[in-house]
Amino acid sequence: MTAKIVLAVAGATLFAFVLLYILKPHGEFTMPENFPVLDAAKVGSEAEAGTQTATFANGCFWCTEAVFQRLKGVEKVVSGYIGGARPNPTYEQVCTGVSGHAEAIQITYDPAVISFPELLEVFWRSHDPTTKNRQGNDVGTQYRSSIFYHNERQKQLAEVYKTKIDTAKVFPAPVVTEIVPATTFYPAEGYHQNYFNDNPRQGYCRAVIQPKVDKLSKVFAEKLK
Repeated sequence: MTAKIVLAVAGATLFAFVLLYILKPHGEFTMPENFPVLDAAKVGSEAEAGTQTATFANGCFWCTEAVFQRLKGVEKVVSGYIGGARPNPTYEQVCTGVSGHAEAIQITYDPAVISFPELLEVFWRSHDPTTKNRQGNDVGTQYRSSIFYHNERQKQLAEVYKTKIDTAKVFPAPVVTEIVPATTFYPAEGYHQNYFNDNPRQGYCRAVIQPKVDKLSKVFAEKLK
């Protein structure tokens, strides 16, 4: 009987914690308007050809995956971990910060339909790139804002665009997004993939992800599938 009581109390405590997390304010991020556009043709080098890969970290990958999946030209989005020291990290290891990885998404896209600068615009406008190791109430190095470039062209475009955003003072504080070489990307566990689409009525999805997707639909309507 005592064991059952303990389990009941533990279950109620966990439920209360989850409910509190869902209901409390999440430092709602307002998607900036009048955002500068980067013309890739004016930033040296030649245009991309063939299917390309982009890797971004900008908060919880349940959210970021849902955002980029809806863009025309995006063929595949995989949630995973990158930028740490421990091989084959688990979600628990990433969440506690011991592995050093960031929650990230790896995007396969067609540059003939959507360019890397356009992906960068969605990246920067769909999270707060001025808060170091934090997105709303999600705090830790796993939530850092990062662009993991796969070639010098991506590095150049990201750096030029970042400077342009800061110069235009789009945000009230400087952009802290790190622009670093892509290292080994480890796909996250299966239950993390396609999370929002598979669990649209889950509490976190309804309270946090759906509002972000709704904002995307308004701002980037012409880019959606």
